[in-house]
Amino acid sequence: MPSELPVSSSDSRVRPIRPSGTASSVVTAQWCARRGWPVHPLAPSRKTPTANCLECRTTPHQPGSCLCIQAGRWCHGFHAATLDETRIQKWWGHHPEFGVGVSCGPANLVVIDVDAHAVEVPARNRLLPGIPIGDQVDLTGLSTGFHTLAVLAALRGQRSPAEDSETLRVSTPSGGLHVWYQSRGAARWLSSVGSTPGRALAWQVDVRAHGSYIIAPGTTTGSGSYAPVGETREPAPLPLWLAQELTRTGHFPAPAIPAPRLVPPRAQQAVFAAGSRRHGEWTLAPILAPVEACGSVAEGAGFSDTLNRAAYTIGGLIAAGRLQREGAQHALRESARRARPGQERRIEQIIQSGLEAGLARPLEPKGRRA
Repeated sequence: MPSELPVSSSDSRVRPIRPSGTASSVVTAQWCARRGWPVHPLAPSRKTPTANCLECRTTPHQPGSCLCIQAGRWCHGFHAATLDETRIQKWWGHHPEFGVGVSCGPANLVVIDVDAHAVEVPARNRLLPGIPIGDQVDLTGLSTGFHTLAVLAALRGQRSPAEDSETLRVSTPSGGLHVWYQSRGAARWLSSVGSTPGRALAWQVDVRAHGSYIIAPGTTTGSGSYAPVGETREPAPLPLWLAQELTRTGHFPAPAIPAPRLVPPRAQQAVFAAGSRRHGEWTLAPILAPVEACGSVAEGAGFSDTLNRAAYTIGGLIAAGRLQREGAQHALRESARRARPGQERRIEQIIQSGLEAGLARPLEPKGRRA
């Protein structure tokens, strides 16, 4: 499908035009910003944010204290999202190969992300969390998030959001669909992943809201384009029945994103063991804290980048003789598993890659005397 955007921000149903050549990314970013949707760059041909600068990758810190963001750089993904026209022109004008991400929380958006992955259908009690589906219900042919969302809507006597032509809908390269809604009032709906135990709307149905981002319509990755469906180019208000379902499934508006969990005692006790004992007060806590913090957000927290950064730092400190490898690696692995349960294989791959890179570049604590 073509990557098309409307001619005017004042009319959601005018005939669209297609941005051409290298200008398309900046046009897309400007189009989003005019609607009050803060934007940030995505890596070329990918759906993930652009990489942080080297200093941000190697020195663990929270986005709120990052000098790069304050200086107008794009480190930390959606945390750097902006509406500033000058910054947008600079970012995408100099890097037209970048894609465009929209930070959902500041944009007051709730996006229903419907997937159509070819995976095994789970047990009935996992299709619609909190809603039992009796054996008398024929589920023959059910295989995607489109189906589970349709079942949920039918149970409530409503039309499936996937069929809601009154709001902005965007097809994805994998055959899925993003259904965009505008949150009513100042509600801070929480993000989730459809397979997350304890908070999910439906199987293969994700929710993008606070603490997450969504790929802007008109963006193209290596897999294909995110193309608007139909004529509507504006998000409709979040339907009340859907808001009720989001509340029921744990996406209830929170006054603030939960604070990072405390680093467990075992990790706190993993100190810099080698070298001078006068540095023994150094612990892993500041390195593991950003990884632990990712557990507060189901998606869009930059978990892979955060974990890689922590592994790289730990590898460098091991190489410098400032950490015991076994204890530090175990503490990092446990922190990552708590933040992203059920992703052990992915976690191990990221840790090993980051460690190997860090081991090749020994790091010494700042201010250490020779």
